[in-house]
Amino acid sequence: MSPTTLLLVALGVSADAFAVAVGKGLQMTRLRGRDALALALAFGVFQGLMPVIGWLAGTSFQSRIEDYDHWVAFALLAGIGLRMIWGAVHPGAAEDTRDDTIGTGELFLLATATSIDALAVGIGLAFLDVDIVGAAVVIAITTFVLTLVGVFVGQRAGTRFRTPAEVAGGAILVLIGTKILLDHLGVL
Repeated sequence: MSPTTLLLVALGVSADAFAVAVGKGLQMTRLRGRDALALALAFGVFQGLMPVIGWLAGTSFQSRIEDYDHWVAFALLAGIGLRMIWGAVHPGAAEDTRDDTIGTGELFLLATATSIDALAVGIGLAFLDVDIVGAAVVIAITTFVLTLVGVFVGQRAGTRFRTPAEVAGGAILVLIGTKILLDHLGVL
């Protein structure tokens, strides 16, 4: 996987974390650096660990499905991307409460929820020639930075970036999945 493709994957799986960070920023009447840092660190760590866990799971059954692994990678990435786009254009009920703090329980739940996509991406990466540790580090750092930016953007600018970020992240994952499929089928 090229560095550009890896960065695009990292941006794609980080879109949920960015959107949640924007949402948390919106809830804060007063932004505290330690809360923004805690959110970014938790999201980055979880986003970095989940692809490794997915990759380990994927490599354990890789020999059984190597004839159609490109379809698996395509289905996972396209499915995740389409789900992200669907969620962005059909949002759930927005929270009306504003809160200046982020509790440990909430932090854990948010970090887990936003990193499930990274787990599935890790499974898809198991079928490609990828340095999973390097990929995990890129995903973790990208998520950390985007989460910090998201909290500050949310607190300052409002909701206008949430939907475009999720749609762009989803579209990137769908395009990468399509590229993987077309590469393996010999089209590209």
